[in-house]
Amino acid sequence: MSLEADAIAARRALRRKVTFWRVAAIAIFSGAILALALSAGGQTGTYHDHIARIRIDGLITGDEKTLKLIQQVEQQDHAVAVVVRINSPGGTTVGSEALYESLAKLAEKKPVVAVMDTVAASGGYIVALPAHRIFARGNTITGSIGVIFSWPEMSKLLDMVGVKMEEVKSGELKAAPSPYAPMTPKTRDVTAAMVADSFQWFTGLVAERRKMTQTRVLELSDGRVYTGRQALAAGLIDELGGEDQALAWLETAKNIKLGSQVIEYKPERPSLRDGLGVSVLRGILGWAGLEALATPIEKVLSSERLSLDGMQSVWHP
Repeated sequence: MSLEADAIAARRALRRKVTFWRVAAIAIFSGAILALALSAGGQTGTYHDHIARIRIDGLITGDEKTLKLIQQVEQQDHAVAVVVRINSPGGTTVGSEALYESLAKLAEKKPVVAVMDTVAASGGYIVALPAHRIFARGNTITGSIGVIFSWPEMSKLLDMVGVKMEEVKSGELKAAPSPYAPMTPKTRDVTAAMVADSFQWFTGLVAERRKMTQTRVLELSDGRVYTGRQALAAGLIDELGGEDQALAWLETAKNIKLGSQVIEYKPERPSLRDGLGVSVLRGILGWAGLEALATPIEKVLSSERLSLDGMQSVWHP
């Protein structure tokens, strides 16, 4: 009798163990599927109609992750409208061009509103132009319509330390302008023509998107920045306000119900190799009560924020 009771108890214990491992296996499998979806750029909650939010922050370089994110929103059938939040002083002219083209393509398929935060100047203003309506706070800094191409000229410093750079090049204008020699009149003319061509492209976008004459755009395009109030008076934006006002406009002008959930789309997470050092640094600063220092240090350490080669559409005091 005792042996039979022991056998029954053993079978029950075995069943409990089997049940436990079945549940654990299902949980692990479900977690793996979720992790795979998120690593592929999936966003939670996107299987019903919603308004997508995309953020354009910091220096604009036209990075591939942001372009892929915009394309993802474009292809997401349940994203019925898009809010683009911009907080950027601009960046490379090419990067701004890439974002403009990607957002313009998105705006052909879905209602898009741009909401300017603290700064949306130069390339940051370019990014706002494809939107069907542009909003800014009264004290937002925007404008700075222009293009700049800059480099250090160190020839006098090299003379002082006794260093001379020797070059053998295929043509007079190869690798010109150079930081190792004063600019020649011919180099200046060629460089100025290149900047002028990009500037004409920039002002052309403003004229087309803001329904202005080229003459009027040129009056506004001496490189100056504007507050949101000034930009509204000049016709560079459409309305003062933030995201609430943008959503209200989507409801009245585009029949997008305010009950629609706003879901923020984020670029793919950085790889362990890219993000581990910054994560550790942030953890150490947080433990020491200095977490506020993490973001500015991260900006300095990020190579992407320092790689502004080529012509720039950027503003900074």
